[in-house]
Amino acid sequence: MAVPGPLDEMPRQFPKLNISEVDEHVRLLAEKVFAKVLREEDSKDALSLFTVPEDCPIGQKEAKERELQKELAEQQSLETAKRKKSFKMIRSQSLSLQIPSQEWKAPPANPVLSPATPVLPSAFVPVQVPYDVPEFQRVSISGDYCAGVTVDDYEQAAKSLVKALLIREKYSRLAYHRFPRTTSQYLCSMRDEKWKVEDEVYPAYGMLSSKLVFPQKKATWIRFKGTSHSSSSWHTELRHKRDDELIYIVNGSMIQTGQLASPESGISQSGYTCQVISSKCNVNLFSDFHSPPEENEDPYNLDDAPDNLDYVIKLKGGIPFVYDNKEMMELNEPRSLPYPDLETYTLDLSHVLALIADGPTKTYCHRRLNFLESKFSLHEMLNEMSEFKELKSNPHRDFYNVRKVDTHIHAAACMNQKHLLRFIKHTYQTEPDRIVAEKKGRKMTLKQVFESLHMDPYDLTVDSLDVHAGRQTFHRFDKFNSKYNPVGASELRDLYLKTENYIGGEYFARMVKEVARELEESKYQYTEPRLSIYGRSPDEWLNLAKWFIKHKVYSPNMRWIIQVPRIYDIFRSKNILPSFGKMLENIFLPLFEATINPKDHKELHLFLKYVTGFDSVDDESKHSGHMFSDKSLNPDLWTSEKNPPYSYYLYYMYVNIMLLNNLRRERGMCTFLFRPHCGEAGSITHLVSAFLTADNISHGLLLKKSPVLQYLYYLAQIPIAMSPLSNNSLFLEYSKNPLREFLHKGLHVSLSTDDPMQFHYTKEALMEEYAIAAQVWKLSTCDLCEIARNSVLQSGLSDKEKQKFLGVNYCKEGPEGNDIRKTNVAQIRMAFRYETLCNELSFLSDAMRTEEISTLSK
Repeated sequence: MAVPGPLDEMPRQFPKLNISEVDEHVRLLAEKVFAKVLREEDSKDALSLFTVPEDCPIGQKEAKERELQKELAEQQSLETAKRKKSFKMIRSQSLSLQIPSQEWKAPPANPVLSPATPVLPSAFVPVQVPYDVPEFQRVSISGDYCAGVTVDDYEQAAKSLVKALLIREKYSRLAYHRFPRTTSQYLCSMRDEKWKVEDEVYPAYGMLSSKLVFPQKKATWIRFKGTSHSSSSWHTELRHKRDDELIYIVNGSMIQTGQLASPESGISQSGYTCQVISSKCNVNLFSDFHSPPEENEDPYNLDDAPDNLDYVIKLKGGIPFVYDNKEMMELNEPRSLPYPDLETYTLDLSHVLALIADGPTKTYCHRRLNFLESKFSLHEMLNEMSEFKELKSNPHRDFYNVRKVDTHIHAAACMNQKHLLRFIKHTYQTEPDRIVAEKKGRKMTLKQVFESLHMDPYDLTVDSLDVHAGRQTFHRFDKFNSKYNPVGASELRDLYLKTENYIGGEYFARMVKEVARELEESKYQYTEPRLSIYGRSPDEWLNLAKWFIKHKVYSPNMRWIIQVPRIYDIFRSKNILPSFGKMLENIFLPLFEATINPKDHKELHLFLKYVTGFDSVDDESKHSGHMFSDKSLNPDLWTSEKNPPYSYYLYYMYVNIMLLNNLRRERGMCTFLFRPHCGEAGSITHLVSAFLTADNISHGLLLKKSPVLQYLYYLAQIPIAMSPLSNNSLFLEYSKNPLREFLHKGLHVSLSTDDPMQFHYTKEALMEEYAIAAQVWKLSTCDLCEIARNSVLQSGLSDKEKQKFLGVNYCKEGPEGNDIRKTNVAQIRMAFRYETLCNELSFLSDAMRTEEISTLSK
């Protein structure tokens, strides 16, 4: 089981940067890059996306000539020759594999022991690796520093990429988002720091079975069992001492007593028996993540809410500030949380934005990505049969019975068109006289609703229902949105596909439950549907929670994500909202209140147990000319009818989620992941914002246009939920979709359906997505199972579920984290992925040893 890192070692304050002249230069460069991207968006023919090469032949020829001139100049430089030789020595120390262990530190360069020319041991003896994996043929390159660019460009690119990864790691840690262990280990080695497993930060899915509420003074591992707990078995807990009073926290309930002064001897208090199993100071460890309710447990139990804390919350400029009480609020002394610094964030954003236009970095990343794709092709050619042999010898497990998660799907379109049609006809036949709507004060039965639309449901077909996307929706997001209206009637959308209507969203709940039953019957498929919160009113959250509980929508095969449409401009034009700040308040203030005082918000507290993240949705091709910076208006002052830019939305959503996660982590409650739609269309700058703020993204097509961002997403292993069938109807032909290319390079991709009602024909939409991808791109069984495994890792399933579906060591990377008996992914494939990532990171690590290189070159 993965153990999250100590809270004391987390950056409890947002790190602020001092602005230098270099930083100001970077900011100006970022503004030029943004302006250039904006001009390209304005001049781009929408229908020509990805249809022509990005660089014209003349430009490519000129670039090659410039590269040749630089290499010729380098060859004549004695200093460069020495440095190049030094890099060669360092690479010979790294050799073909640099595989970090838990207490791993990068090997130092030692020119005395290094051969003049690197000789890889793999050429003569089998490679020794710290894990058990069948023998396979490895692909490696010897000689030089393997970069294919000049030494200066190599150094510059490596330092820039490392800085970007450090920025990503900082924002991931602040928000309790995931960051890959291997990349973190290499970054530690570059800073001469020792990486420890306790430093890892993981999100928490569901209520934790134990938590630490107060500032830490002394903690002791104990075990407890008792009649008050749901199980009589022993459970590991923490004993925490504060002001000579022991505090036990069990299942969110706090037990305080001065009588538990000596648990070492074993004591009974309130039905609990305690035993000490180890003692440790300054430790803050959490026990296993809360798993879904057992069969005999009530998933709608409202009686287990923790005690209220009565903190005071106030939003200023779109940012929530939490105070212990009103007196502290008047003194303006908020609780210790990582409140953001906009200037620091925009500077970090500018660094990554400027990086995507940096010539040497673009060249380096482009070459490395080409190498990754070619390396996989060689691996496939050499080891395909060995992988297949592994899978054939794996009993019971095959592609059909490995777990798959639909990581990107909208609840309002989670059923296929035939399912919707059958449900409409069924309701009309069984309850035509039921009052289902009210129009201008007049109550209407279901029959009257259809009569007002001049239609008879008996005559409806999937064609007349007209909810399926086709040629007419390509690059027409407005027409696509209209497909949510059955027969083009918004009245039917409100009645059948909304949670708030005259009948309390009953029809929608019944359809969702029917989809859930089909998933439960299939056993091996899970889904993460998106439900909308618009920010029009703070009551939206309570209404949604009541809908969930009243209609008993919970399913063990579903986890919920909240999507926030970027449509502030529509609400402002109708005077529903006075400012963007009010929209943020309506979205996030109820969540902070439910976290602080859960007993006063029991319904919402319960619903949030089954929510794993947030999404930001809308048409990305609607770009804004406004570049988000520290000079941008704060949300309270954004009162115009103009919609804020994409990066503005992402920053303020991230900030609120980050602060909410820190507060909820203190309370032992689940944290949330930020998983926005990104890179489907529009500007590549959207992907820069997501690189800083998102745990994972949906779509990511535009990574194909930026080698720097694509390589960064690979190094940081940022999960990408891709939907080729959806893209095929909206933005990109199926054959041009980069999913296969991304998979071969090693990006962390999964397959998802997006909107089965619009894009799919069968009852098992996710299997349809896998089947078409396998046929079009000739994906192997190992490829499909690797994508399925990625989907489980990306998802918000609990730690217990992931251990069951992937293996107990799933948090480890490489073959050690893969249980082929559960995932059906060949160990050879996992070893190849892991060793390739280590190799790429080792290039950056070698280039960062500036002092060693300078010494060697003298």
